[in-house]
Amino acid sequence: MSIHANASSRAFVPDETNTRLLRDAFGRFATGVTIVTTATESGVSAITASSFASVSLSPPLVLWSPDKKSRRFSHFECATHYAVHVLSADQDELCWAVAKDVNALNNRNLQLNAEGVPVLENCLARFECTKTAAYEGGDHVIMLGQVNRAQMREDGDPLAFYKGQMGSFTAD
Repeated sequence: MSIHANASSRAFVPDETNTRLLRDAFGRFATGVTIVTTATESGVSAITASSFASVSLSPPLVLWSPDKKSRRFSHFECATHYAVHVLSADQDELCWAVAKDVNALNNRNLQLNAEGVPVLENCLARFECTKTAAYEGGDHVIMLGQVNRAQMREDGDPLAFYKGQMGSFTAD
């Protein structure tokens, strides 16, 4: 049995000469968008991440994967606690601000959780975590965290990332 689609497709073997093509293929997977925060000696460190996933309900575990080349990577590599914020569609400006500016959250009046991690309000969901492991993953590191506390909104649409662009997704 074969399934034929009307759309064209392109097959390739990923290697160093076509990383852009592989990145574009990865971009065909629609994801939510998160901001991960932690506290540093110099203030708040925040990074945007679409590489977030639930791992386990018991114990409650999540993962995310920062790029080793990120200017903010060292903050999260050293952090023992962080918070993952699942963004709503109306938080796209906040997302772009954090993506572009290392200090985007330093002038905001943020609350700190019990571990001293800055937390954002009005996200669709928030997972306050203790880092339990970090695994090498090529040019990224896979951060595994145990969820200490979670919070979620009952309303709102998610901020979505697809083919290199952000937008909203509305469920029927």
